[in-house]
Amino acid sequence: MDQNIEKLQQIINESKSIVIFTGAGISVPSGIPDFRSATGLYNTSSGIGYRPEEIISHSFFMRNAEDFYKFYKEKMCYEDAKPNAAHAYFAKLEQAGKLLATVTQNIDGLHQAAGSKVVYELHGSIHRNYCMKCGASYSLDYVLRHKGVPKCDKCGGTIKPDVVLYEEGLDMDVISGAVNAISRADTLVIIGTSLVVYPAAGFINYFRGKNLVLINKSETGADYRASLVIHEDCAKVCEQLEVPK
Repeated sequence: MDQNIEKLQQIINESKSIVIFTGAGISVPSGIPDFRSATGLYNTSSGIGYRPEEIISHSFFMRNAEDFYKFYKEKMCYEDAKPNAAHAYFAKLEQAGKLLATVTQNIDGLHQAAGSKVVYELHGSIHRNYCMKCGASYSLDYVLRHKGVPKCDKCGGTIKPDVVLYEEGLDMDVISGAVNAISRADTLVIIGTSLVVYPAAGFINYFRGKNLVLINKSETGADYRASLVIHEDCAKVCEQLEVPK
């Protein structure tokens, strides 16, 4: 076994209250592109003449919901994606009583699909959608099967994904839960994120525990603070780990 994997296994074995903080990189092995790599969402053509960052903003959604949904349905909704070894491992770690919570920047719902129960979704979820007029809730399936801009079948209002777009604030209850979990952890594992998206990336400043672990293919601005840094594929790392008895 690789020396870094052995050290990580030892940290997990000795920890009593682990929190994981995940970004897009944990879902790449499941077939969902990240945002900032060479093949990521921000470096591909939107196909509709706008930059991806512009499309996924609140102001764009409000003035041009039709083009927003063209991009959103094709580039951001992966309904057939399945949890990979990393999602599965951390779900088992939670079931074993080792993991306090999962804090994620992802909107794909794969942590819950793998079996994780305590998940703080900082940027919302594609699986929750609501009518902006009456508040009625709708599934991802309803949104994807609806041609053009999905409308509420109760009042005719426009349906919006419950995802945090640019220019929108994070949910205060989710922030509170995430910060509380991170501040109580003895080990924080940051996995699959470049830590450049704020305010989410700043949450690691609330960590006061013993072990800060970073698992990411590329370097991050927090590598120098970590007890252990592993620059490898998230799923391949987790395939080598065992859940403590």
